[in-house]
Amino acid sequence: MAMRCSAFGKGVESHDTLAPMFSISLAQWSLYRTIFAGKLHPLEFPRFASETFGINAVEYVNRCFKDHYADDDLSYIPELKQRCDDVNVQSLVMMIDRQGDLADPDASNRTAAVENHYKWVEGARQLGCHSIRVNAGGPSVAGASWLSDSEAMNTALRDAMPHAVDGLRLLAEFAEQFAMNILVENHGGYSSHAAWLAEVIRRVDHPCCGTLPDFGNFCMDWTRRDEPAVWYDRYDGVAELMPYAKAVSAKSNAFNDDGSETTIDYARMLHIVRDAGYRGHIGIEYEGPVEEESAGIRLTHALLKRVMCTMR
Repeated sequence: MAMRCSAFGKGVESHDTLAPMFSISLAQWSLYRTIFAGKLHPLEFPRFASETFGINAVEYVNRCFKDHYADDDLSYIPELKQRCDDVNVQSLVMMIDRQGDLADPDASNRTAAVENHYKWVEGARQLGCHSIRVNAGGPSVAGASWLSDSEAMNTALRDAMPHAVDGLRLLAEFAEQFAMNILVENHGGYSSHAAWLAEVIRRVDHPCCGTLPDFGNFCMDWTRRDEPAVWYDRYDGVAELMPYAKAVSAKSNAFNDDGSETTIDYARMLHIVRDAGYRGHIGIEYEGPVEEESAGIRLTHALLKRVMCTMR
């Protein structure tokens, strides 16, 4: 019998005015430079999040384990689960990259991508996560001329939609057996066009398929990041993706002297998230090039808490 998927993120607003509106979690990608440099073993991440930042809920990235385990080797999951239990850290999401694109226009490639994610659904479930994050951005759009032509863009997006719907529905049907969710982030390519992604999720029409809105990933072609045509408005984008959100990523890159993020209006973003009825975790994902990673995480954490206090 199929199991009901988790409806994480939605809920009735608490009448306790002292309770925080959102819980704060930490994405492992915030420490990817430290991990890739060998200064932090990925299995130590839960303890590091708890002891260093006082954060007891985390999201993982499969790429952060690549230097220690082969891609098909998930033998570390039981030990990681025990380490989380030892420090009372909750596992929320496993973010999966480089397993194929679920919106690939080639049916055989798309099927392979779906099947490649099966082990991650099962592994993340064993770890205690409620979701995996997948990629459904279609083929690379780097250098595509149609990004500057609205009519051509609409045609490309329309043609790609059935492929994304097919791949995501197949994977969601598999994930339902494990009460797991399949989440799509605005993560480049077509997926960074929020209206397209929202319509894809609407057409998939499955309770285990949703979104993971990221405050910053609204560039469809990072090779042309200086061109306005390849960017989707981040505030409109988050608003369009929130009705389907089961997790939220608070991207941060740079801060000014008063601790505000210089590229993203966090107060505006958190009001959009709140007004959509979301009351789940908001994950810190610091990706800035300037501040040391731990400092950037602390700045993002402080900013989130400061803005939340003004929203009570």
